[in-house]
This record gives sequence, C-alpha cells and structure tokens, in this order.
Amino acid sequence: MSNTISSLCKTGAEHLASLHDARAVFIDGRRVEDVTVDPAFRNAVASAAALYDFQSRPENLERMTFASGGGRRVNRCWQIPRNYEELVKRRQALVAWAEQSAGFVGRSPDHVASSLLGQVIGIEVFRRHGEARAKALLDYFDYASRNDLFVSYVIINPQADRSKAWGEQDSELVAQIVDEDVGGITVRGAKMLGTSAIMANELLVANLQPLKPAEENLAFSFAMPIATKGIKLLSRKSYEAAAVSLLDNPISARFDENDALVYLDDVKVPWDRVFVYRDTICAGPSFTIRSATPSRTTRRRSG
Repeated sequence: MSNTISSLCKTGAEHLASLHDARAVFIDGRRVEDVTVDPAFRNAVASAAALYDFQSRPENLERMTFASGGGRRVNRCWQIPRNYEELVKRRQALVAWAEQSAGFVGRSPDHVASSLLGQVIGIEVFRRHGEARAKALLDYFDYASRNDLFVSYVIINPQADRSKAWGEQDSELVAQIVDEDVGGITVRGAKMLGTSAIMANELLVANLQPLKPAEENLAFSFAMPIATKGIKLLSRKSYEAAAVSLLDNPISARFDENDALVYLDDVKVPWDRVFVYRDTICAGPSFTIRSATPSRTTRRRSG
C-alpha cells in the first residue's frame, strides 16, 4: 500500500537518481564525480532527498502535495492558490518542510518554486515586455511544476571593481549575452551565489541588482538544467566535510547548502527558456530601488 501511494509523487530516491547527470561541480581544485556520495555534499544532498520522502509518505500526501494532472501529485509549493483555503494549505506544507530542518535549510526546493510562482501570478509584467517571453515563462513553470523539480538560482553579479558598474567590469566576468541566433542566446560569465545549486535539478539565472541603459547584454533571465554543457559550479569550502560528527556538528553535518559561484562557459539557451531578453527594466528591480531611500549603490546607478 505504501509503495503504491508513494509512487504518486516524487520521492527521495527519485531525486537522488536525478542528480546522476554528469553535472560539473568543483571543490578544492577537483571535480566531483557524484554529489550524492562525495563527503563534501552527501549529507546535505540526503537532507534534500529526505524532504521528498517526507512528502511521499501516505500520511503526508494530502498535506504536502496536490494533483497536478497526469496521475501525479507535486508539492504544494507549486500550487497557485485560488482562494483562502488553498493559500493556508500551501503555507502549512511549506512550514512542514521547514520543520524538518528546524528552519536551518533556507534554500529548500520551495524557495525558488515560490519565486517562479510569484512571477507567474504577475505574468502581465512579462507580457508588457513581450508575449514570447511571457509564454516561455508560463511553459517553463508548467514543466517544472509537473516534474516537481528542485530549482536553484543565481541572481547576483560578481563585482571585482566596486568603482565600476556591472557593464564596466573586466570582460567575461559578469554573465552576459555574447551571441544569439535563431536557436537562442549564448551566455558567458559568472553569477552568484548558487545556494543549493549542487543538489538542484535546474538553475534560474536572473538579476537582483538594477541595470541601466547600455547594460542590455546583462539584462536577461532564463532557466536550464544544472548539467547543461558549459554550466560550472565552483563550490566554496564544505562545512560538512569538516564536521567531526553529527553530535558535535548537528547543523553543518547535515544542512550545509554549499554556496557556489556559477560560471557560464558559452552556455546556449534556447528561446523557449529565455524569460527576459535585453530588457533592463524587466530584468532588474531598478524602478523599485530608485524610488526608495538612496544608498551608495543606488545613487551611483541612478546617476
């Protein structure tokens, strides 16, 4: 009975299997062969997988998941609430997941799923900047939600020289569009911080900082599988690897989410995965930040 019910939604075993995809993860000068067993990541990866095991238990199925069509159920983090009751159920599911780590896992799968859901709710903003890009986002949300994907994100530009704007940094430092054709765009450069990207299925690439005219090459948003050719994850040191034991280091031994700098080495992104394209207004929150109290960064960017 238990196996039959569990097969209705994503399990921990399914998530672990999905990570065997030749992703390019590097730490301490070496490439990681398998993040599910490597001492630097295995316990954190297991903690992520445990969330899917939790949702697939018969007693948790209704609380944690909803029917998405096709005979499968997915986590309520993907559910667009249509009324108060659905909003409460969604919140209760997210709380239940957070309780599994006492809140110490801040970038669990519901984090970016909720961000994508918010963008879909506000899809009119994307439509004002192009119907094709809005359709790409809607189609991606449908795909990611139906497959209950773990999506991570990188939204911060590395800034080596803080006296310069993003578009004035050294060539190939900040991720930017370097080519495009009928098939899509090619992106080269770095993004941060990639929290939990090592244990995720896909990567959302976008912008947190505001952009300005003449920075159109930096103004994009897209999502691609972590194992896409050219996506390289450069992990910071592993606190899990340095943990003496679960008793001595109960948090870092299990819940190290492993921030990673992501380098996009000529990553080809098809048009149906591009959500924002050369649009500095839609790509960044400049219209919001410039209306707030000026800071050192916003004063420099607003001229």
